[in-house]
Amino acid sequence: MPNWMKLIEGKIRVAQRGAKPSAQGPDARIPPGQKQVSDFPVLDLGIEPDVRPDNWTLRLHGLVAHEISVDFRAFSALSQTTSMSDFHCVTRWSQLDMVWKGVMARDLVAMAQPLDTAAFVTLQGADGYTTNLPLEALLDDDVIVATRVLGESLTPEHGGPARLVVPRRYAWKGAKWLSAIEFHAEDRPGFWEVRGYHNDADPWREERFSGGGFET
Repeated sequence: MPNWMKLIEGKIRVAQRGAKPSAQGPDARIPPGQKQVSDFPVLDLGIEPDVRPDNWTLRLHGLVAHEISVDFRAFSALSQTTSMSDFHCVTRWSQLDMVWKGVMARDLVAMAQPLDTAAFVTLQGADGYTTNLPLEALLDDDVIVATRVLGESLTPEHGGPARLVVPRRYAWKGAKWLSAIEFHAEDRPGFWEVRGYHNDADPWREERFSGGGFET
């Protein structure tokens, strides 16, 4: 069995067991059950797609007035924003004061002009990964499609050339190698959500696994 399949099966077993409540850490900025790190760990499915600035595109489609597709050059010509936020991984590490640079997600959404019937989005990575969010969450003022982090271009192992960053959710909601955002009326749970991870992924409520943050 490939290592990436073993990783997935292990995470599914953890999700099925659930978790017990964790104590709040000494730093009020760190959600319950998390430990602060400073080395930005790499964690993915072990599948790194062949995507580079010269072949990357981002497509916004579905229930929108204007379907758009931008390559890396066009994306880089859009208004760029630098944003600082904290980053919380469901595997229990948090890194504070991460400085990202890219295009705010709400600016991209405004370009596509979602229809009134659009209420949810699916975020898709170039590796086939998907995750879901309510449209309103994508419009938060700290959600960014980032191409740089901590002053450097995003490396492939961290989702470069572009990844989504959703600071108010666990990091699995921020798809690496972001290739498409699809707008639709109904919620569509993504890769981890259908395998036992919580649909909302609020780190402060410790929403790691489906059925709530903790086993009953």
